[in-house]
Amino acid sequence: MEFGLSEDQRLLQESVGRFLGTAAALERVRLAADGDASVRAEIAAGLDELGLAGIMVPEAHGGEGLGLLEAALMQEQLGRHAAPAGFMAQAALAAIALQDAGSEAQQAEWLPKLASGEARFGIAVSEAAGARERAGVTAGPAGLTGKALFALEPDTATHFITADRDRGLHLVARDAAGLSVNPMPTIDRTRPVAELVFEGVAGEALTGGNDASAATRRMVAAGRVLLAADSLGAAERMIEKAVDYAKEREQFGRTIGSFQAVKHMCAEMAARLEPCRSLIWYAAHAAEAEPDEFPLMAALAKSHMAEVGTFVARTATEVHGGMGFTDLMGLHYWFKRIGLNRQLLGGPEAVRADAARLQGFDRAAG
Repeated sequence: MEFGLSEDQRLLQESVGRFLGTAAALERVRLAADGDASVRAEIAAGLDELGLAGIMVPEAHGGEGLGLLEAALMQEQLGRHAAPAGFMAQAALAAIALQDAGSEAQQAEWLPKLASGEARFGIAVSEAAGARERAGVTAGPAGLTGKALFALEPDTATHFITADRDRGLHLVARDAAGLSVNPMPTIDRTRPVAELVFEGVAGEALTGGNDASAATRRMVAAGRVLLAADSLGAAERMIEKAVDYAKEREQFGRTIGSFQAVKHMCAEMAARLEPCRSLIWYAAHAAEAEPDEFPLMAALAKSHMAEVGTFVARTATEVHGGMGFTDLMGLHYWFKRIGLNRQLLGGPEAVRADAARLQGFDRAAG
């Protein structure tokens, strides 16, 4: 029995990688970080042409009908190229929300629009992963009120899917009366997030008859897997750049890659990163194959990759010496991407606490 990617999965990943190799070349990443919105728009359009917008939309609704593992493989490529594009919320989490919590009528209306790119969805479920002070959305007779932080992919969104305090899900048009979309600055200038402020906003509740809170938890778990996959791709690229630099940079008449200390740094990065790949791929596979295990595996993948990613980002920069801090090398785009991924949908400490609760360890300790 082969435990690995299928030929179709490898081809899909390679095709996306080839596209991003040009569309998200380092000089274009710099332009996007400096505020050129056209770069993000062009990359989003190219990903739509490759069918990624509908990657998790059922074929009956015009999508590709693939699973979270395929989505994670695509997100890995986006992280590898530090691509100034989201994909995670738009293509994967919105599909999960609509399929798990939407009614048949809502699915029939919105899933084809998601697959075609006619509708683009930002996702605001951070409070379901860990509420911050004075944040949270309440659903009442007067509409949605409150604040949602760290909404994903707000710049290209035509609609938002947000979770309320009871983990119900609501679909809101970007131009809805009473909704303010305020940019939130982070260390990663290539991928914007936003604060959504609701003041009596009319939203469309996703009411498919299923447990909406379960759909919200599944969205959080899927988002954690995709963030881990993004960091996996970014860390892999940072190791490659460190190794390439060590082969070229000379000191004392020798390439620094010949020094044992540098060899050990590169080897330790590779040794610590490679097991993360299996963990993340299995967590994504579990979304459909082992749904009961999925939330736990997602938490373990996210928390472990956050720590390993931080180690790789720091060590790869150290291999470059002072050059690692310059814009010329561009390492900071991957470094900051890994840093933002670490905190979105829960930092490693908070996510490990979730994993402990899922296994009953918190009760045992009490």
